[in-house]
Amino acid sequence: MTAPAVEALDLVKRFGETLAVDRVSFSVPQGSVLGLLGPNGAGKTTTVRMLTTMSRPTSGTARVAGHDVLTEPEAVRRNMGLTGQVATVDELLTGRENLRLIGRFAGLSDRAVRSVADSLLERFSLTDAADRVAKTYSGGMRRRLDLAVSLVATPPVLFLDEPTTGLDPRSRTELWEVLRDLVADGTTLLLTTQYLEEADQLADDIVVIDKGRVIAQGTPTELKDQAGRASVVVTVTHAADLARAEDVVRRTSGASGSDGVASDDGVRVDAAARRITAKASGLLDMLSVGEAVRASGIPIDDLGLQRPSLDDVFLTLTGHRAESDEPELEGAVR
Repeated sequence: MTAPAVEALDLVKRFGETLAVDRVSFSVPQGSVLGLLGPNGAGKTTTVRMLTTMSRPTSGTARVAGHDVLTEPEAVRRNMGLTGQVATVDELLTGRENLRLIGRFAGLSDRAVRSVADSLLERFSLTDAADRVAKTYSGGMRRRLDLAVSLVATPPVLFLDEPTTGLDPRSRTELWEVLRDLVADGTTLLLTTQYLEEADQLADDIVVIDKGRVIAQGTPTELKDQAGRASVVVTVTHAADLARAEDVVRRTSGASGSDGVASDDGVRVDAAARRITAKASGLLDMLSVGEAVRASGIPIDDLGLQRPSLDDVFLTLTGHRAESDEPELEGAVR
């Protein structure tokens, strides 16, 4: 078995009397994406700062690319890239100049610097803007340039601290595509986010953090299952068929007893939307219900399987939403 690309071992961080991170442990397999999910103030940024040698743990330790953050900090830094919440590019330099500057700092030859800069500009769709100063870039372009800068030295591990904060939906989706390409090429990603959709879209595994502690971890599907069962959703074409379709769904899903409108046995009817929702254990239940409805001759507009959202998971685990606006602690505790 290959060693994890990132491994946190009982990380603890205190700021005076404030316990910002409380015995956080997890591992990230090589070539995968781990999402650290939690609201503002949960301890996500503080955890990343310890993993990237920017802050020394009060206790515990971590390894990045096989190197200990406490005893081998220089080796850790050589094997990682970091993109923070705010773009750190020099706004008075062009995109190309920013990349070449970092390449020289990384010790690359002039030839390699030119080659790497041109390659990254193309990869991040910045070639047309390469010779414009960065202060003229849009928010999405700056984030792409910031990410490109972190990849100049081709690190095997990349840390992304809320990489899409402040971006419009289109820029966020474009950046997600770039990140997927990086993972396809073998890069290991650890990203912090308070956006449920982002974790769902990108992460192979998710570690849920609240008030400095790990409260759950698993794949997106595993975590959703903790918030309750999935549901089969059937939308009939004609309102007149609603009662008959409800009966078919109820018999097929194994539910019993109904008042024809709503029930506590797992079947609910939304007459205005012509929609019937029934509890299900998974895809096979959806297929069974779909086949029964088809055999009955009832025309439908839609059939689907609806799982609890990650927001449902967080609400179940903590009693509040993941994207809540909690106050920040001092010392960059996030």
